[in-house]
Amino acid sequence: MNINASIIDQRLESVVNDIRQKAAEELRINDQGRLKSLAFAYLCVKTILDLENDNAFDCLTEGGGDFGVDAMHISEEYDGEFTVTLFQAKYKNNLEGNSNFPEQGIESLIKAIQYLFNPAARLEHINQRLLTKVEEARSLIRDGYIPQVRALACNNGLPWNQSAQEAIERTGFGDQVTWEHVNHERLVQILQATRPVKDTLQLSGKAIVEDMEFSRVLVGRISVTEIATLIDRHGERLLERNIRRYLGLQGNRVNEGIRHTLTSHEKNNFYFYNNGITLTCDNFSYNALQDGDYQVRVENLQIINGGQTCMTIFKTLQEPDLLHQNAQAYVLLRLYQLPRENEDLVKRITYATNSQNPVDLKDLRANDERQQRLEMDIQQLGFNYRRKRSDTSTRSTDITSGVAAEAVLSVWRKKPHQAKFFSREHFGKLYDSIFTDQLNGSQVIIAVQLYRIAENRRKRPEPNDPEFVRYASCFIAMQMGRRMLADMGIQMRDISHHNFQTAKQLIEQNAEAYFNDSVQDINQALHNLYGGQNISLQQLSATFRRGDLITTLQENEND
Repeated sequence: MNINASIIDQRLESVVNDIRQKAAEELRINDQGRLKSLAFAYLCVKTILDLENDNAFDCLTEGGGDFGVDAMHISEEYDGEFTVTLFQAKYKNNLEGNSNFPEQGIESLIKAIQYLFNPAARLEHINQRLLTKVEEARSLIRDGYIPQVRALACNNGLPWNQSAQEAIERTGFGDQVTWEHVNHERLVQILQATRPVKDTLQLSGKAIVEDMEFSRVLVGRISVTEIATLIDRHGERLLERNIRRYLGLQGNRVNEGIRHTLTSHEKNNFYFYNNGITLTCDNFSYNALQDGDYQVRVENLQIINGGQTCMTIFKTLQEPDLLHQNAQAYVLLRLYQLPRENEDLVKRITYATNSQNPVDLKDLRANDERQQRLEMDIQQLGFNYRRKRSDTSTRSTDITSGVAAEAVLSVWRKKPHQAKFFSREHFGKLYDSIFTDQLNGSQVIIAVQLYRIAENRRKRPEPNDPEFVRYASCFIAMQMGRRMLADMGIQMRDISHHNFQTAKQLIEQNAEAYFNDSVQDINQALHNLYGGQNISLQQLSATFRRGDLITTLQENEND
């Protein structure tokens, strides 16, 4: 028995219990065998993409008519491109870990990529969850965005065989599709990422070391080959959550630039082209009697900025001969020894050095004064505000900061398109407009309750619901909030703990009416925009990604 395969198998028992109810309600899956397979797909999605529980489950598409795609995730558009991650999971109860990922599974993924990303191809016998996501991707393609596809073959065994590899090479997909194998070994490696790293860094040339109050700073130069071997030794443990957000070599302008430099005649200029990497540790020591080329011993090492650089270096130098050819390529290194008891300082440094990359800012904002104040206010109302990331499953009284941001931006700020499609900016550029100083716990809870009603219907639509319900949850929540305020005869700023129970009771009593009336609002707005013509799913996806529908809704309200 493979020990890591056994660890994952044990973990799946609790995962099955966590997702059992949702699997029955949303996917109509009750069989224990299928539940375990679904739990494995869910665990892969959650771990690799670092998603919260609900978002990870929302990616699942397993069932009849799934084209061999068990889960699908679409990133936001960035620099004219977007990333689609496709998962196919094959789980065996044999825990030896010695079976290859099936060749037939690779062939299914190849066919899926050939059909799903061609807007002109007709899709038949496809399940509704997958169809909704595919048409969203096709809508982006029709708008001119270029898809970069990650195909992840997941199992509790070995990678695919040579025959399957040859099938991949015959596709002609080129760099637009990357293929990755995920198994129990990689999952355990990620799940154990919090174990401290103790190692020795081999620097090159001179270095500057300076004591600053209770901290120390080292600035020096390190070979890219040393970075590659460091990542090879420790992987995800060095990068904590950042590894799961690795953007890949293809389709990312910065990472492609890094790779190009390392594979070109300019490799020795890499030091001048790159901004460098920033690391923290609990302690570092070196032989100060040397003139340079220090061997620096570090305890609890973490890369807090430059994770993309490090991973791209590692991925690139795996190619034959490139490790030796880049022996004279260097990168700037900043190493901070920080007080162990001052975790807040580490978070502030991490925020400052990563503020250009808002995809990770949710965690970095967790200790913001406004987040702490909301946590206290919401707790007093009988709910639990989870401003920090947690692996435990959420209860109905739990509100994560990510859901709060999306709900508030939809319901109260009246920007539902930004709520759904600009989540990378919720804790970046949009943070101050979402989490204002005036936002209180009552307003957050009410917004989240309205948002959840619309989201639950999106995931489990009624037979008579129009097709746009699967795309319009944020718009529907906005309209529901407007109707609730009208019934209370107040404005959003007037919601407080004084009238919280009244608002809560109104939602409980009128949830269905608010939802249905809001659907009619949107149906009328769509009619005003498109007349009586049929609207395809691709058009619907594009419509709710833009803001012109908001203007139409406001015009209808004023009539």
